[in-house]
Amino acid sequence: MFDDVMFHTAILGGALIGLSSLLLFAFNGRIAGICGMAFSLMATTFERNVWRAVFLVGLVLGSLAYHYLFDAPFPKGPDTSLPLLIIGGLLVGFGTSMGNGCTSGHGIAGISRFSTRSIVATLCFMLSAIITLFIVKHVLGAQI
Repeated sequence: MFDDVMFHTAILGGALIGLSSLLLFAFNGRIAGICGMAFSLMATTFERNVWRAVFLVGLVLGSLAYHYLFDAPFPKGPDTSLPLLIIGGLLVGFGTSMGNGCTSGHGIAGISRFSTRSIVATLCFMLSAIITLFIVKHVLGAQI
C-alpha cells in the first residue's frame, strides 16, 4: 500500500508530532490541541499566547521545510466548491466545540495520557469517519 519512502515519512512525521506534543507538555504543561490553541489566539491577548503562536507557526514551517529539503511534492488542493468547504469547516468547528477538543488534543495528547474521555472521543471521531466514508463511497457512489 505504501512505498518505502511514504512509510518512512509517515513514521518520521508521527514521531515528530509525538515529540512536539511531549515537549510542549513537559516544558509548558499544556496539551497540544491545535484547535484550542487557535481559538485561544483569537480570544485572548497575544502577549499571553506567544507560545501558542510559536507552536502553530512551527507546524507550518516544519511542513514547508520538509517539502523544500526533501523535494517532496505539495499535496493537491481541494477541488470542491467553496461553500462546501465552508460548511465542512463550520461542522469541524462545531464538532470540536461539542467534543471539547479536536483530534490532535484527544487523539495525540489525550490518549498518550490514558484519558478515558479522550479515548472515547477518538473512537467517536474514527467511527464517524468510517461511517461517512462508507456512505459517501458505497451509498452515494462518489469516487474517492
